[in-house]
Order: sequence, then structure tokens, then C-alpha cells
Amino acid sequence: MNLILMGLPGAGKGTQAEKIVEKYQIPHISTGDMFRLAIKEGTELGKKAKGFMDQGELVPDEVTIGIVRERLSKADCAKGFLLDGFPRTIAQAEALENLLTDMNQTIDYVLHVDVPKDQLVERLTGRRICPTCGATYHVVYNPPKQEGICDRDGSALMQRDDDKPATVTKRLEVNLEQTEPMLDFYQDKGYLVTINGAKDINQVFEDIDDKLGDLA
Repeated sequence: MNLILMGLPGAGKGTQAEKIVEKYQIPHISTGDMFRLAIKEGTELGKKAKGFMDQGELVPDEVTIGIVRERLSKADCAKGFLLDGFPRTIAQAEALENLLTDMNQTIDYVLHVDVPKDQLVERLTGRRICPTCGATYHVVYNPPKQEGICDRDGSALMQRDDDKPATVTKRLEVNLEQTEPMLDFYQDKGYLVTINGAKDINQVFEDIDDKLGDLA
């Protein structure tokens, strides 16, 4: 099964990816992982990507697509793959379509883990960090035994600047602007499956599993 996983920050994409990969034994492929592998293997495209990344520049689409082609051609993708973080633009989505057509493959589903924005803000702004030992808590989902105090070493917990409401809201708005055209694109193609990510983690996976059962 060939899948793309989409969702805004805080939607629980990473957790669901782990569950999908464990059950269906397909590789979880993120853009960063692909770049790192290509660079490690010293492929021509990997060297090109490294050149752009070392300069702090975005890797051009033609290089990225080439690296995606190399990755999807590997043996562990024979039974399918779970793409995460790619494609990000309509141009990349169209290039992926063409690439898969060349490989006599297609996308089965684009899984969109959908969570209301206010819940995402709650999830993302609730994180607290111990500045001493690095332990992570959440005021709602994983609170410390004593409010504001690390269970391990008694340090006062802190909220990172990028977890503060104004920053989180801005980050979600930017992601939403990028995501909406992609959702429309895949809706028109008939690939899009929207999953209610506001449920319990295990229930979310059951809903995904019910849909993927059609392909197994």
C-alpha cells in the first residue's frame, strides 16, 4: 500500500505513523530521512542536496524528486511506503504522480489526520520542559505530580518560546495555508481520507486501520 500522511503540527501524525508502520510493515519515509540517506550513501543527488543544505538553501524540486525516486526504488518499498512531509506543494504532488506512473504505481490513500485548531493550540501550548534534565510534560495529557515541578529532580518547569500561544497560532496558520491546496488536490484525485484526530490515539488508529483493511 502506498500512503501519504498529512496533518498539522500537534495532530498526532508521528504516533499514527508508528502504528501504521508496525502493523503493515512498510517504511515510514520522511523528507529529512531521505536526504540523510542519500547524503550518507554519497549518491550524485545526495551530493547535490548537501550542497544546497550546506548553503542554507532549499533543495530544488528536481533534486528532491530524484531522491524520492531513489528511495522508493529500494527493496523495502516493495510492499508499499508511508510518505510523511512530502509532497508539500502542488508541483511536488504532480511530480510524484508522474514518478509513480513511471514506476507503474499509484497512491492508494492520502490520510489526513484532522484536529480542530483550538485543540491543536491546547496540545502544543501545554508542553512544559525541565531545563535541568530535559524531561517533557504536558499540563493536560502528561502532567507532573506537582504542578510546575519536575518529577525527577524538582526543577521548575518552563515553557519554550515556540510553545507560547502567539507563536503556536502563527505556526498553525502558516501550515494551514500550505496544507489546504494539497488537500483540495488530493480530494479531486479521489485519494483523500480524512480521519478525526481529536479522538483517543488508539481510536484514531482503529479508524485508519478500518480504511487500510481494504488494501491489506
